[in-house]
Amino acid sequence: MARRALLPLVVAVALALLAAAASAEPWLYEKFTTDGGVRVDYDVTGQQVASLVLDQNSGAGFNSKQKYMYGEFSIQMKLIPGNSAGTVTSFYLSSGDGPGHDEIDMEFMGNSSGAPVVLNTNVWANGDGKKEHQFHLWFDPAADYHTYTIIWNDKNIIFKVDDLFVRSFKRYPDLPYPGSQPMSVHATLWDGSYWATEQGKVPIDWSNAPFVVSYRGYTADACTPNGEGRPLSCPAGTDRWMKRQLDDAESGTVSWAKQNFMHYNYCEDGWRFPQGFPAECSRN
Repeated sequence: MARRALLPLVVAVALALLAAAASAEPWLYEKFTTDGGVRVDYDVTGQQVASLVLDQNSGAGFNSKQKYMYGEFSIQMKLIPGNSAGTVTSFYLSSGDGPGHDEIDMEFMGNSSGAPVVLNTNVWANGDGKKEHQFHLWFDPAADYHTYTIIWNDKNIIFKVDDLFVRSFKRYPDLPYPGSQPMSVHATLWDGSYWATEQGKVPIDWSNAPFVVSYRGYTADACTPNGEGRPLSCPAGTDRWMKRQLDDAESGTVSWAKQNFMHYNYCEDGWRFPQGFPAECSRN
């Protein structure tokens, strides 16, 4: 009798999950083109999940059909469990591949089992890059989904992990800043053995392939360009991110991340900049 009583409940739950999946807003193929091995499914909450697959034949990625000019971009990610050394997972904005391109990066550099995953943040403006801040993540990014956010406006670029702000890259009138070229949103998973783990000392162990990273919950609250000389098309209430700068408490979380988890700061790399550090290093 107990089993018979449970049957309607099981059926109801299954139907509810199917309804949630059917009603969940699909985002991947509606907003992105894809490359390589990309799988699409729905999780138990009904959210669409895009999984990128890396093997010896190919990496994978998705690239937004729309270009943006300032906005707040966010996605949830679950990274590769176990030994992910040599792999690079990313969520970033880019104006293209040319020598004068703009780019805002969040890259996750794989590790040997048990070692912390490194989050690499970087900013390129008119082809000028080499502005990395890297952090050891203070949690296991493969155990569950975490939210990664880029806020980009004409005052600063802010990087956020879950509810914590970890970096703010400020704009200075006399220094390069990504503020003139619209950018697309990208996510990729690729073989970075030559660079990613301990500066290339630990390559990918292909016996662990395929490597899979899952993405869900993508949002872009952003302006889009309407053509040269025309004003941007922006959603209502853009002040929530267009004028966004860190307050004292939020700056405190940046200091916390820097003091406790910073792995690399370009403004402290004298070997890389023997002629002197970039100008913004003395102004922050």
